[in-house]
Amino acid sequence: MIKKKPGEIWKPLQFPGWKQLRKKYAVSNHGRTVSYDKDVLEDGKLLNGSLTTGYRTLNLHRPGNKGTIYIHREVAKLFCNKKSSKHKYVIHLNHKKLDNNIRNLQWATLEEMAAHQQNSPEKIAYKKQQRIKASTSKGLKLTPTQVKTIKKIINDPKRIITYKQLAHKYKVSEMTLYRIRSGENWGLVNV
Repeated sequence: MIKKKPGEIWKPLQFPGWKQLRKKYAVSNHGRTVSYDKDVLEDGKLLNGSLTTGYRTLNLHRPGNKGTIYIHREVAKLFCNKKSSKHKYVIHLNHKKLDNNIRNLQWATLEEMAAHQQNSPEKIAYKKQQRIKASTSKGLKLTPTQVKTIKKIINDPKRIITYKQLAHKYKVSEMTLYRIRSGENWGLVNV
């Protein structure tokens, strides 16, 4: 039996293969998930689900589909309005991935999602840690001098060396070079 919270609304989850499952599933506007037979409040059982990269998920083995269901996306589909078809991503406004209340969820475009992630406390702490490492060069594969050289090479319009060759030369991944170019890594080192 589920105790309903004030203002809580339950809606059934309907995903590919849901009719073949023994139980039915529902989510609420408060971000809670239940499995039930006939009625959410009478015979429902609250589910914690699993954590996948910090997000609450349900791993339901459905006929022909063993995919993971992300709770925040399902809550957003059922309770939040999309502004346009470009709004394909769901963000947590307070950056807390386990807070799936509709007040904390919003559909976003790719650009909005990327900007929102840059302001997350985790990302800010990571950037601060990287700045400290960069100033001491301890525990890093590259030195600030090497990064300056890499940036000059990358920005040279007559560059003939490929990213793959550059990555091999400095013993870093190509992705590291793309992050240096975009300023995500080593953004404080100027050419």
